[in-house]
Amino acid sequence: MNHRVLASLVTLMVVATVALLLPTQAGAQSGLATVENQAASLAPKNWTPPRTPDGQPDIQGIFNNGILTPLERPQEFSGKPFFTPEEAAAFEKQVIQERNADRRGKTGDADLARAYNDAWWDWGTKVAKTRQTSLVVDPPDGRVPPYTPEAQKRIAAKAQAIKERCEHTVCPPAIGGAIPADGPEDRTYMERCFLWGTGGPPMLPSAYNNNYQIVQTPEYVMIRIEMIHDVRIIPIDGRRHISQNIRQLMGDSRGHWEGNTLVVDTTNFSDETDFRSAGRNMHLTERFTRVDPNTLLYEFTVDDPTTFTKPWSGAIPMTKTDGPMFEYACHEGNYGMRGILSGARAKEKGRAGSE
Repeated sequence: MNHRVLASLVTLMVVATVALLLPTQAGAQSGLATVENQAASLAPKNWTPPRTPDGQPDIQGIFNNGILTPLERPQEFSGKPFFTPEEAAAFEKQVIQERNADRRGKTGDADLARAYNDAWWDWGTKVAKTRQTSLVVDPPDGRVPPYTPEAQKRIAAKAQAIKERCEHTVCPPAIGGAIPADGPEDRTYMERCFLWGTGGPPMLPSAYNNNYQIVQTPEYVMIRIEMIHDVRIIPIDGRRHISQNIRQLMGDSRGHWEGNTLVVDTTNFSDETDFRSAGRNMHLTERFTRVDPNTLLYEFTVDDPTTFTKPWSGAIPMTKTDGPMFEYACHEGNYGMRGILSGARAKEKGRAGSE
């Protein structure tokens, strides 16, 4: 082998090795970074984020996260982190048709299960303006990571306990499956008007009431949540988290500024938090960034090694709206709870009479 051929082979091997070591453009960035770049491209040329009188980035206003983008990427878009404009339009049309609650069911039960006609629902009419195919952007497949073996056992044990109890009592349906109704404490926090998934954290879209009002002071950021009128008050003055002995449904949040982004660290969740089966060990990081006059990019990362096999992240572009936000008087009009419990008692009497 002559020196010229040998030199060419060595050069080829070096180039191939470097190519293997360097990430591709698609793999060089996390899903969050890719969505951040996509969101930043929406801003008008030379636009700069506003500031409050005390110099903080101004993220105040009422923002809505009602979008049709699903939490996890649909199988038909596997490997595609973003819709094309044509795909987005077709997907929007399909979802709106499938969710149309004015359609009559084929059976009486199916008809009744829709509960409300379409005027009461407000899912949104568009996918995220970034055109991402899922709210989950990390891992790259757009799917929530699998549960750990420990979490699988915990979930199975809980389901088995409910199943055994339902063999001896009336269990009306609830979101996620039938559960007991011996008293209001048996029912979900949503049915009892204590907490809805939109409040989180993380704050995810729902079927209606997807508005959030953000107010700032030099020491705090407040987020008022339309659904069930929860309020998150987040200190940004450098104070430490509360004692680990104190556990709260929405955790304990502490914020700080990183450039134009508000970063919120939340710990001290309760076992009753139960976000996708995560609880007291969940560590949540949120990022709020004003990316254009009408868009607040909300990002979150869930880290709970006792529940998920790895951390995962999502991104939701929230759209500024004039409002107003109306009171969600859930407790005052919670006739559903009375109906659930009285219906369970009526079924019990019916069972007793037939024995």
